[in-house]
Amino acid sequence: MMKPRPADSLPPAYFEAKYAEKLDYWDFETSAYEAAKYAHTLRALPRLRYGAGFEIGCSIGVLTESLAERCDRLLAVDVAEKALAVARARCPQVRVERMRFPRERPVGEQFDLIVVSEVGYYWSTEELAEAQRVLLALLETGGDLLLVHWTSAATDYPLTGDEVHESFRACRDLESMMSETCDRYRLDLFRRKPPRSEV
Repeated sequence: MMKPRPADSLPPAYFEAKYAEKLDYWDFETSAYEAAKYAHTLRALPRLRYGAGFEIGCSIGVLTESLAERCDRLLAVDVAEKALAVARARCPQVRVERMRFPRERPVGEQFDLIVVSEVGYYWSTEELAEAQRVLLALLETGGDLLLVHWTSAATDYPLTGDEVHESFRACRDLESMMSETCDRYRLDLFRRKPPRSEV
């Protein structure tokens, strides 16, 4: 019998334990699968250049390094200090901060690119809804929101990648620009519509 998935968001201690076991716990630096997924992620971005980017769940900064080449400014956040130390060393040009999104979020900022890669299924259903609300407030009208998530089921995660993506597809304030399901992961690109009062 399959054990039930957790109802609560995974805490920072979960990730700190993973990085204490192995600094590149998910093999971001060495996996051919990850390299192909990152290349697909970058190809999916419709603009060559963005003014301000926000990456949630940057881990050790492998994708961050490539995103920085496409953004005038990039804020990359994660909950695990061990991972953040590596990301800071890898990407000295990037603003790297410890932040438990959506409980903590940037204040007084907006972005024309937000990337949520392999992090949404760690949130509870309630925090996913809050994350969506906050992301819509942070994303400029016409800005791009890119979601990339592994689609296999994991009993230690509160949600699946598909559940995360379908939640965003149901949002009336986002226009779906691309949706692709690949080997073991899914990629969805959304664009922020004008506020309904302006339509």
